[in-house]
Amino acid sequence: MNTTQWSGSGSLQSPRSPSSQVPFLSVSVTDPAKMGNGVQAYISYKVITKTNLPEYQGHEKIVIRRYNDFVWLRDRLFEKYKGIFIPPLPEKSTVEKFRFSAEFIEMRRQALDVFINRIASHHALRQSDDLRTFLQADEQTMERARFQETGIFKKKPADLIQIFKDVQSKVSDVVLGKEKPVEESTPEYEKMKSYIFELEDHLAEAQKHAYRLVKRHRELGESLSEFGKAVKLLGTCEDDALGKAFSELGAKSEIISIKLQKEAHHLLMNFEEPLKDYVRAVQSIKATIAERANAFKQQCELAETIKFKEIDLNKYRLTRSDKLSEAEREYEMLKAEGEEASRRFDTIVRLMNEEIVRFQEQKTLDMGLAFHEFAKGQARLANGIADGWRSLLPKLEACSS
Repeated sequence: MNTTQWSGSGSLQSPRSPSSQVPFLSVSVTDPAKMGNGVQAYISYKVITKTNLPEYQGHEKIVIRRYNDFVWLRDRLFEKYKGIFIPPLPEKSTVEKFRFSAEFIEMRRQALDVFINRIASHHALRQSDDLRTFLQADEQTMERARFQETGIFKKKPADLIQIFKDVQSKVSDVVLGKEKPVEESTPEYEKMKSYIFELEDHLAEAQKHAYRLVKRHRELGESLSEFGKAVKLLGTCEDDALGKAFSELGAKSEIISIKLQKEAHHLLMNFEEPLKDYVRAVQSIKATIAERANAFKQQCELAETIKFKEIDLNKYRLTRSDKLSEAEREYEMLKAEGEEASRRFDTIVRLMNEEIVRFQEQKTLDMGLAFHEFAKGQARLANGIADGWRSLLPKLEACSS
């Protein structure tokens, strides 16, 4: 369980021993359970919230949520909080034999727990009405909220797919520098983009090799297990000390095999998954970059339109045209839209500057922990394997002398 506490100024406090005097919000995603059968089957999760915040209903609330509910929350936050890096969700597996495996379900549960706690610990996102709905509403209310027809949710499924394709296209255009007509090009912005795109490449490469490490541990564990069984059978053919030594060698191989399998799982959950999560986080940041690019483009296009409208307005004034009054109204409306677009863009820039600092600080902590877990696990495994083989040496040496 993760507990988020903060003082009145918004600074994070220690999660230990929350007192009633310090605002706290504790959220955990637990108890995954398969619901339904066949293509309609899905996994539900128990989401437990503990808080003393006055805007919440009571100090503890337990609700049942499914993956689509988490998607709803992510989409609502992305729509409303432009400029803020919305935490990423784990991918939705469509492969039947994987999506209901115990390992996949636990990876999904852990990733959803990280997702919701990142939101709960964010100074702006934790104040969201949608977060409170997610954490408190009953299942029927939550289902109705998912189909609420506001904003992006008025769109049909085909329209939604096109929206996400457009976002991906915008990101690609920004990456490849295709958006030439109207494109922001300040040194700070270019530096941030370069950092994010380079970080994504390096994280993806590291995650790929972490996956290979997990696979290697598993394969070596499986091979040792099979080797152990074969050597134990070989030992049954011998009645002397050699047979006993073979039996012990086989048993020790199986024990070490179990150590390797356990370490493979530890490596998966505490090293590969955090790396994969940050690959997703960078992709979420790229979506925000695309939103910034779009806001800048709208601001520039409106400014250009206002310039042309000013020229028309001056012509009407010189000629005392009948269209002057209408043109003045249109000009004022465009000017207001332009000012709003500028404010919107400035807000996105300000928030992104704050967010990138927060992201880097959190990444340093999370990656430090992940690599520490990796090194600690490898040291533990190496010592366990060495001790295991070392204990056999005297008996094997006795047989060979």
